[in-house]
Amino acid sequence: MSFASLKFNPWSAGTLVLSIILMFPILCVIYFAFESSGEIWRHLVSTSLPIYVRNTITLMCGVGVLVFVLGVGVAWLITMCNFPGKTFFEWLLIFPLAFPAYVIAYAYTDLLEYAGPVQALLRDFFNWTNSKDYWFPEIRSMAGAILIMSFVLYPYVYLMARTAILEMSVKTIDVHRVMGGTPRQTFLQVIFPAARPAVVVGVSLALMETMNDFGTVEYFAVSTMTVGLVDVWLGMGSLAGGAQIAMVMLFFVMALILVERIGRLNQKLYQQPSSRFQELPCYELTRCKAWLATSFCFIPILFGFIVPLLVLLRLAQIYFHRSWSPEFLGLIVNSFLLASCAAFLVITLSLFLAYGKRLSESPLLVFLSKLCKLGYAVPGVVLAIGVMVPLAAVDNLIDLWARTQFGFSTGLLLSGSVFAIIFAYVVRFLILGLGQIDSSLAKVSPSMDMAARTLGSSPLRVLLKFHTPVLKAGVFVGALLVFVDCMKELPATLILRPFNFETLATHVYLFASDEMLGEAALGSITIVMVGLIPVIILSSMIKRSRKLL
Repeated sequence: MSFASLKFNPWSAGTLVLSIILMFPILCVIYFAFESSGEIWRHLVSTSLPIYVRNTITLMCGVGVLVFVLGVGVAWLITMCNFPGKTFFEWLLIFPLAFPAYVIAYAYTDLLEYAGPVQALLRDFFNWTNSKDYWFPEIRSMAGAILIMSFVLYPYVYLMARTAILEMSVKTIDVHRVMGGTPRQTFLQVIFPAARPAVVVGVSLALMETMNDFGTVEYFAVSTMTVGLVDVWLGMGSLAGGAQIAMVMLFFVMALILVERIGRLNQKLYQQPSSRFQELPCYELTRCKAWLATSFCFIPILFGFIVPLLVLLRLAQIYFHRSWSPEFLGLIVNSFLLASCAAFLVITLSLFLAYGKRLSESPLLVFLSKLCKLGYAVPGVVLAIGVMVPLAAVDNLIDLWARTQFGFSTGLLLSGSVFAIIFAYVVRFLILGLGQIDSSLAKVSPSMDMAARTLGSSPLRVLLKFHTPVLKAGVFVGALLVFVDCMKELPATLILRPFNFETLATHVYLFASDEMLGEAALGSITIVMVGLIPVIILSSMIKRSRKLL
């Protein structure tokens, strides 16, 4: 893995430079972590940091257990059992992915708080006069955060586990049944060992999203490392202290990535797909078991999608006259333009990086392309530090040069504009485009490239004429995923946005922070409706892929 193995040409050289630029924010965070923070770090270690770490671990453990139970449970029922409503649950179970966790947090707070409709109904029914007459669980708590995040993130485990089960050999299951294996034994001895690596990957992805969350934990007053980083960096004005907390977060991220990689390695050992499509032998559930299965699948849909959607629709209807305005349309335009620019840049850079790596076949470029994908695992708050500080330094250099040469100030050209947000989006969501395009390019035989080059075609012509038809689907899916994730992204947008510049995500967060949930409802619904598009497409793709197994 050295420069000696790298064949320098415009594609490989550009790939090398782009990889370094995209990794630069993470390298900056590591660099700033080694700077002195004075007494702040010692103070944090002795006071707040143990609380941040304990709360983060508690949140991750709680979410990890619940997403495992829900994801594996519904995956087993959908793929291996027949019961009422199974056909609808196959695609409905993915719908909670459309909801950002912080939006569901706002919805349930309005529903379950003291002044909300649930407690008001209970007081009217039982003639209670105040909160001292009864006990009601506090939604804005650690337990509430765990439940809400679990209902949003379990689809990661469900999708991974279901795909792994669908790829299993039917003969293996049939042999175990012939030998007298019960459904429970089949699950524990055959199904789960085969799906375990995929489940590990799904749980790891859910935990990465849990670490990245800021809106939910901040709104619920749960002091995790994400909240602590913002407090130290912006509240105490200590960049080094914030970077040092970021390094602790990166340690957790690296541990999750390691677990996820181990899961993918083991997955290769377990998968034994059939040579042709065969329907998996399903268990016929009757009476009580059938309705228990229906209820188990309906619960995450009910609490993760239906209830919060109804709450938001009610609030949006009541406060529509306050929410709908030219300013709100401006927020939609801002979000749309940012997400569109980011999606375009991600796809363009992904095409360049993936094709440059394919042309060079250098171990160095392969290694750098893997490092570029780390941006998705890095929490948005951490990424904001790595983007803001170097861009501000470049702005200062440009400003100094302009003052010296021309006698005027340029201001904050990069760090004070939407460029910072778009750059952060590109770094964070590059994996969504690069992964899709890498997967599509892998389907094209290298002999096609060789034949085209032998006939005199340039690399660019080969890409445009021969690879583009194959890449269309991957490009479309990747761009759509990036667009939707950019629409939902909160932590990085909140920190990096220019003065007096808002998006739908920041608009919803700011109103909710001021306890104006009604005014935040319309923006929340807009984000959810946009998020439903890739969810529906993903569900249809899963059904089509099952038929092709």
